Amino acid sequence: MAVHPDTGLIWVDAHADINTPETTESGNIHGCPVSFLLGIAGQIPEFSWVKPCLRPERLVYIGLRDVDHAEKKILRDHGIKVFSMHEVDKYGIAKVVEMAVEHVSPGRTRPIHLSFDVDALDPSVAPSTGTPVRGGLTFREGHYICEAIYETGCLVSMDLMEVNPSLEDDHAVIQTVTVGCSLVRSTLGETLL
Repeated sequence: MAVHPDTGLIWVDAHADINTPETTESGNIHGCPVSFLLGIAGQIPEFSWVKPCLRPERLVYIGLRDVDHAEKKILRDHGIKVFSMHEVDKYGIAKVVEMAVEHVSPGRTRPIHLSFDVDALDPSVAPSTGTPVRGGLTFREGHYICEAIYETGCLVSMDLMEVNPSLEDDHAVIQTVTVGCSLVRSTLGETLL
């Protein structure tokens, strides 16, 4: 964000990862990164190196379906745009991505960072991940997100999270790694033709 301070963030995940260290029910700090980016996590000496660099209006979620009560309150209190799996089902992935892009990059005028957690996909698509949640994105919906964001010309960076080869048998690991690599290639512009 130092290079592109006006970057919008499209966060594709089953989880909001916006708990603060104070609100997290599990105590897992990996459920708090967005609160650190927004500057609402509080003072945690071990994480003082993380500088707030995101504003709520530059953040949008796609694919949420496992959100803590405290996270729901944070999302509401900060007016953060969310397209849960309900909206994906209701509007279709193409419309959801169009609305998400317009939210973080009105008129396609701002850079976009895509954060894609493979647990946004249904576990039948990407089983080798730490916190799978049924009812997720299909293989094609996940790839459509990556393809459509690439096509905007606004994409400046991406991360792919939660591929964990230590959690499943060899077949599931190969499947998840293959899907993850395919998502990254789609985000970089790979097409069928």
